[in-house]
Amino acid sequence: MRTATETTAVSEMQGPHYPAVIAGFSGWLLDAFDFFLVTFCLTAMAHDFHKSDAQITLLITVTLLFRPLGGFIFGLIADRYGRRLPLMINIGVFAVAEILTGLAPNFTVLIIVRGLFGIVMGGNWGVGASLAMEGAPKGRRGVLSGLLQEGYAAGNVLAAACYFALYERFGWRPLFFIGSLPAVALVLFIRFRVHESTVWKKTRTRLSGSAQAREILSHWKLFLYLLIFMTAMLYASHGTQDMYPTFLQRDWHFTPARRAAITALTGIGGLIGGLVFGHLSGLWGRKKAIITAFILAALTIPLWAFAPNQALLITGGVLIQFMVQGAWGVIPAHLAELSPNSVRALLPGFAYQTAGVIASSAPFIETLYSQKTGYATALALTALGAFALASIMAYVGRERHGTEFTS
Repeated sequence: MRTATETTAVSEMQGPHYPAVIAGFSGWLLDAFDFFLVTFCLTAMAHDFHKSDAQITLLITVTLLFRPLGGFIFGLIADRYGRRLPLMINIGVFAVAEILTGLAPNFTVLIIVRGLFGIVMGGNWGVGASLAMEGAPKGRRGVLSGLLQEGYAAGNVLAAACYFALYERFGWRPLFFIGSLPAVALVLFIRFRVHESTVWKKTRTRLSGSAQAREILSHWKLFLYLLIFMTAMLYASHGTQDMYPTFLQRDWHFTPARRAAITALTGIGGLIGGLVFGHLSGLWGRKKAIITAFILAALTIPLWAFAPNQALLITGGVLIQFMVQGAWGVIPAHLAELSPNSVRALLPGFAYQTAGVIASSAPFIETLYSQKTGYATALALTALGAFALASIMAYVGRERHGTEFTS
């Protein structure tokens, strides 16, 4: 039997807005699939290109550094010309970046390709989230927000499953070819099944380039708030995910298959958490749901980082991702509601991805700090700080739960 939350999630996918939600979910899933494949393959890549752990994490950092450029470019185009076409272009370029990653002949080329992927990943979220949230009935935004955002957790799970099933037999390079085919299929799905946002059609204004620039700059205070808030949110996510497979290898000496299996389980926990807290945010409000999730996440840190045995380690990993991704499940709806119609694709996406530049330091800091204290302590302290800051920023910010986009 389905739980109430699962039943609600399924029912939301039966309305006319479901193709846009599927498109947003799938695009974010593919980006996460690629991103987490890199985290799983870091050790193998370091071996092939003769790099240290600290040096190979530059791949993650470069991806995050280029994401703001993608958020700005694709968000600007989507607010001016519509959501649908930019999303198709974005996913098409993703397919190219996947193939080029697998073919990279040296570390320099790989760095360049990961920068291209960063632009694609940065542009996808803002466009996909605005398209999906503008099409969702306002009373259902919470659970659909959780579903959309947990494309990220689902991508993590699929990356872990792919790594588990194929890495030891084929190595890391062929794994990146796998994402290109569903990307092409998704472009065709958007072309023939997804309609342009009705909200964008009703509220768009034909501003000149300079007028659009002034409109964007007029919301600088909101951008600054979102930047700080999303920095804390990204530290919470990247701080508990990116170096987790390395932690399992270095501290627990697990095989690649076992690391992938455990990471997949934590990803499933995150996916469920996003749906649950997304749904709860529709009942409690966005801020309360986010803060509650992070308080519970903080309580699970000792179990997650310092578990005395494997069973408790897995339990802690599942619980902390349930809470962290639960908080993230609220974000698409919350940011869409906070953002004016004229900048709904650009402002949340650009703030999100710019914050990613700051949060790109999380894996590097954790790696360096772990050399003195071990990975467990490094991950625990990073997570605790991020949870506290994210809760504070959620508390001091505004809430526009259930606002009417076309008003």
